[in-house]
Amino acid sequence: MARRRHRENHQSGRAGWLRAAVLGSDDAIVSTASLMIGVAASAASKGGILTAGVAGLVAGSMSMAVGEYVSVSSQRDAEQADIEREKQELAAEPRAELHELAGIYTKRGLDPELAMKVAVQLSARDRLGAHLKDELGIDKKSLSRPLQAAWISALSFASFALVPILALLVAPVALRMPMIAGLSLASLAFLGGFGGHLGGASVGRAALRVTIGGGLAMAVTAVIGHVLGVAAG
Repeated sequence: MARRRHRENHQSGRAGWLRAAVLGSDDAIVSTASLMIGVAASAASKGGILTAGVAGLVAGSMSMAVGEYVSVSSQRDAEQADIEREKQELAAEPRAELHELAGIYTKRGLDPELAMKVAVQLSARDRLGAHLKDELGIDKKSLSRPLQAAWISALSFASFALVPILALLVAPVALRMPMIAGLSLASLAFLGGFGGHLGGASVGRAALRVTIGGGLAMAVTAVIGHVLGVAAG
């Protein structure tokens, strides 16, 4: 009987794009719904609430894209600087770098002789890659990707900011705020649970914390909108 191939599903490989997508979608719902609820609480018209929602969608998606691009670009620059520095050290002092790599394996539990053999064999295959991974913790296949983070954040924000906007469009006048809040909170719970599932974390805990946070944000903006609406009226 053929031996079944063993497969392991690790979650860390999804970290980059998953972080950008989850942040973008959760922030879209919380910020857009809170903004619309705040405007609705001030007794604004449907057109005014819709304008606020669309403006929040556009501004938020652009802000997320720029923010993620700048943040991840800084991380990428730091990684590239470390890579260039390691290349120079390998070119200038290859023997010292080999002993440094062997020392890392020794600290992990290998005896010195075996550690040196491992260092030599790995260096023969991919000297720079071995040092980046074991000395600096950098995997060349998982380097930061600023453009990927930017467009994923923008797209996820724009897509999920539509949730409270659609709730407004279908809700009766008397149920605008409950519909926006209810559909938004349900979406947050789903996204939180889904993100927890993809990340290998507790689904219920992930759903609960994002729902509570979103509910608090909506409640605070509703109070502020109502107070400002009464004062302006």
